This record gives sequence, C-alpha cells and structure tokens, in this order.
Amino acid sequence: MRSHAHPVAPRRRVRVALRVMLACLVGSLLALAAPAAPAQAMEIVKCTGRPNSDKDQTTIQGGTQSRITIELALEAGEDVSQVQIHIPEGTQYETDDLAATLLTGDDLMTRNELTFDLLADEDSLTLHFDPALSEAGHLNIIIYGVYFPMSGGDMQVGISYQTKGSDFKTVSDVPVISVEGISGPEALSQWLEEQAWVQAWNENRFLHLFFDPTILVTSFPVVLTGFFMSLGVVAVAFPLAIPLGLLLALMRLSKIAVVRGIATTYVNLVRGTPLFLQIYVAFFGLPLAGIDIPNFPLGVTVMCMNSGAYMCEIYRAGILSISKGQTEAARSLGMTSLQTTLYVVLPQMFRLVIPNLTSEFIVLYKDTSLLAAVGVMELVMYARTIVASTGSITPYIVAAVFYLIITLPLSKVTRHLEDRVHGGRRRRRAVADAAEKGEVAHA
Repeated sequence: MRSHAHPVAPRRRVRVALRVMLACLVGSLLALAAPAAPAQAMEIVKCTGRPNSDKDQTTIQGGTQSRITIELALEAGEDVSQVQIHIPEGTQYETDDLAATLLTGDDLMTRNELTFDLLADEDSLTLHFDPALSEAGHLNIIIYGVYFPMSGGDMQVGISYQTKGSDFKTVSDVPVISVEGISGPEALSQWLEEQAWVQAWNENRFLHLFFDPTILVTSFPVVLTGFFMSLGVVAVAFPLAIPLGLLLALMRLSKIAVVRGIATTYVNLVRGTPLFLQIYVAFFGLPLAGIDIPNFPLGVTVMCMNSGAYMCEIYRAGILSISKGQTEAARSLGMTSLQTTLYVVLPQMFRLVIPNLTSEFIVLYKDTSLLAAVGVMELVMYARTIVASTGSITPYIVAAVFYLIITLPLSKVTRHLEDRVHGGRRRRRAVADAAEKGEVAHA
C-alpha cells in the first residue's frame, strides 16, 4: 500500500521563511531610519596642577600659587561652542591671562590660538567659542594664578561642553589633582610675603640674603628636626666616650709599657688628625672594605672615639693633679691600688674635670656639623638643603641660633663650675697656709 507525503508541510516552511525575511527587511529599514547616536565630542587627555613646593619638583601645595592645565580631545565636525570648567571649592584663580589653544595636525604640533568670550564667577568659568570648534585636535586650556585651599586634599575639576543644538554634556573620568596642605609656618610665611614692611626689608640685598623673615619661619621647623638629630648623636656618643676616655687615661698611666704604648699611639693619632678626615675614612673607607654600617651609628662611633681621646687627656691631667700624699696615706691605711683609685683618686678627679668635660660636650656638639659632609641629616645638613632650594643664607642663621641655644648656657655653667673648683682650691690652700702659720707660731 503506497504512502503519500502531506502537501501542507512544504507550504508551511515557505511561509516561515518569508516571514523571517520580511522581519529582517523591516529591521534594516528601521535601523536606517533611526537617528545616529551622538559621538562623544570631548575626552579628557589630562588635568594637572603645576608643582609649587620647595621640597621637590612634584608636590602641589595649597595656599601657594599654581596653575591648572586642561587638555581635551575633540573629534571633527562636533562644533563645540562652549566649554564650562567647575573650579574645586575654596580655590582662588585669576582669569586675566587665561589661555586656550587648539593643537591640530597628525602630530598635534600646529598651535592655533583661540579667541573666546569668557564668563566667570566664584566657582566656574565658561568659554564661548565663535565660530564653534569643528576641527579635530586637542583643546588646551591653562588657568593661571590658581591658589588651592591651604588644607589640601584631592581637588576635582568638573568639565562640561555644549555643541550646537544640544545641551551641556559632562566630560567623564577627569583625574583629581592631589594637593598637599601647608603647615602653620608656611601659612605664616605667605602672610609675611604680603606685608609691606617685609617687602621693604627684602629690598635690601644683605637683609634678604641673611635675614629673610619668610624663609626664617619656614626653615625653623625643618632645622629643628636636624637639631634633635644632632642632640641625639651627642646624647649617645658623649656617655660612651666617658668610660672610653677613662680607660685610655688609666692605660696611659699604666706601668706596663705595651699597654701604655697602645693608649699613647691611639690618643696621638686621633688628636693629631682632623675629625673631618676621620669621618671621611669611616664613611668612605669602611664600605670599600666591605663593612656597611648605617649612618647614625657610624657617626656616633666616630664622634665617640674622637671625643674619648680628648677625654683621656682631661682625665690624665685630673689624676696627676691629685697630691701623691693622698695616695700614700690611703696605702698606709691598708688600701690596695684598686681601692685607692676607686675611692680616693677618681672621686676627686671627676670633681676637678667636670668643667673640662662640659667644654668637651660643647665641642662635640658643634663638631656634629661635620657629619653633614657625609650625608648625615643633622642640623647643618637640613639647613643646607633649604639653602640649596631657596638661595638664601637665612637657614644657616637659624642653625647658628640652635647651636647657641646649647652652647651659651653650657658655657655659663662651665665658668660657674670652674669658679667653684678654683674657689675650693683657694679655700683649701688658705686653710693649709693658716694651719702652717699656726704651727710655726706655736713652735
């Protein structure tokens, strides 16, 4: 029995195919009839501020004059008629020298100075271009006389534009400008710059070079950091030099020739060569020998070893100044040599050499300035860094004040101690003379 195919199935497949073709055709026509999506007329290329800090060449400080540079990429035929720039809140700016340039060409090397009408208020400015910008290129806008807020932070510049027959559109992905806040001394320095008496003061070349008030207030906190570093070096080196000097003094007074010779050689070498040379040998010679020591402990070590040699002579002179009769009296009482040294000689010696030790502390504190030559960030090094960036000698004057803060009071203390020591000697000598005269009269 023969089977026959149903005639409806092929017709149904044909109808489905026709419907699909019709739908595709309608979709194509609708796509052609729909308006084209507007292209993005502007894209941000850069938005930066000009560095204005004395610290380095990349920092932007608040409250200090800077500028904003904006660069935007334009497409051909967009007819940009207006560009609006929203300035970050609290930022001051000037519009007198505002410049707008269109860079064109394949290499963007052709500069076209643009004319525009400017509308500015407190927090925004609008540039109106007539004729509109229709050529492809990079639009460069520079805003001069910009003062970001003193508090600093991330400054967000807003940018929008308008083409013919459209509303304002916002440019996306505008990078923020990182601004560093300024300290109280920097704010005071800026205030001083605006004062008439400071401007008149700085008109004198000598006063401006050595005593500039604006640099004086900004260098003070920086140099103060170096002051603490110098004190730190002395605070560690001086106590270590005291036992070293005493050990060397006892070695020099030893009856053993070898021990005495070692101490004498060391003291003569250190006292006979400049400290500056010793610092150079330690900081540049040791690394060549494969010995790497951080700057601070190495500086402390050099200062300690140098000061110990000078303290050795101070101690030795103090020990030799004590009467041998006291040593003999102690030995007659049955004391050993060690007991005599510890309980009779050293207490009297320390009392006698305290003024000289104070003077040695002053010398050691001043000598820390030599560490600046090898990069140790002490008092003079901080001052020299500011001098290099400002061209003024004022930071050195500030450093001198910090030295005087320590040396002048200690010098007065030294004189007072010397007067007490010499006064005690005179009183003891007067008592001895009176006793001797009394004995003679009695005889």
